[in-house]
Amino acid sequence: MPRPHAPTSESETRGQGAGSGQGPLRTLVTGGAGFIGSHLSERLVARGDRVTIVDDLSTGRCENLTPIAAGIEFIEGDLAEVLPRLAHDAPFDEVYHLAAAVGVDLVLADPIGSIERNIGLTGDVLRFAESHGNPRVLVASSSEVYGKPGASVFSEDDDVHYGPTTTTRWSYACSKAIDEYLVLAYHEHRGLPAVAVRFFNTVGPRQIGRYGMVLPRFVAAALKGEPLRVFGDGLQTRCFCDVRDVADTLPRVLGEPSCHGRIFNLGSDTPISIIELAERVIAVLGSSSGLDKIPYDDAYPGGFEDLRHRRPDLSRVRDAVGFAPTRTLEDTIRDVAAQVRAEQTAEGARP
Repeated sequence: MPRPHAPTSESETRGQGAGSGQGPLRTLVTGGAGFIGSHLSERLVARGDRVTIVDDLSTGRCENLTPIAAGIEFIEGDLAEVLPRLAHDAPFDEVYHLAAAVGVDLVLADPIGSIERNIGLTGDVLRFAESHGNPRVLVASSSEVYGKPGASVFSEDDDVHYGPTTTTRWSYACSKAIDEYLVLAYHEHRGLPAVAVRFFNTVGPRQIGRYGMVLPRFVAAALKGEPLRVFGDGLQTRCFCDVRDVADTLPRVLGEPSCHGRIFNLGSDTPISIIELAERVIAVLGSSSGLDKIPYDDAYPGGFEDLRHRRPDLSRVRDAVGFAPTRTLEDTIRDVAAQVRAEQTAEGARP
């Protein structure tokens, strides 16, 4: 599959740029070839932005950008190395920082890389933004920041409680919490119009199960008629929100000045147990699959600890931008299945 077009000259990368108050918004999306980033980039292109995407394709995929390949500047490379080159171009108006280590499997397999990547790149992006035009900046955070909450519903100003440092799982939560501290400090002390958004179990087309993501794993197994592997007893609950609802909301949050210098939960607040999710997938897809319960010790390496429940309080984002998800879980399951079928067909057609 051909890669999206990458400019070959400085004159091609410079544009009208809204940094001067004229023309379309000039927008940077880090991790824009990823699951959430590609959906966000689609919306920004549709809005008329001049979108630059930086992605090292460690977890992102070029095919995610196929629908908008002609409308973006795509730079494949390490973000820390690309940012100094971007400093020579016209300033950006908005920056969406989504580049990060994601997924339980990836974090447990490479905790050093995950910690260094999550904290280091966020610092790089915020310094770049402060030094080059002071654009609005949105940094992707995670519900993992809450750690082991004492409440059944997670609110942005709740205290956080983590497990011991000997449990690798909590390294990701701590790294994203430091990202949030950086966002708030750059806003308060440097005047950067920045905001952090905590994602809660975002799902939908283009998500892959390779890094422990549960819904694409379940859908792929159901389409093959294979057992759906449920870890633990399956009674742990999560709230799943369609990526397209999330992507629609991010520009609204960043574009609202009253949101700057704040933290926002973003997701669904309708819980479902993992075993119920597996049963829902089987029913929606009319699959003959059964369920296999896998003990955590067999599913993950040492250093994993699960949470029984994870549900966000969405009052803040509702009040700020009127957030309301529009897609049902059943719709999302069908659309993920359509994506998986299309990819299986394409794979089967290759020589």
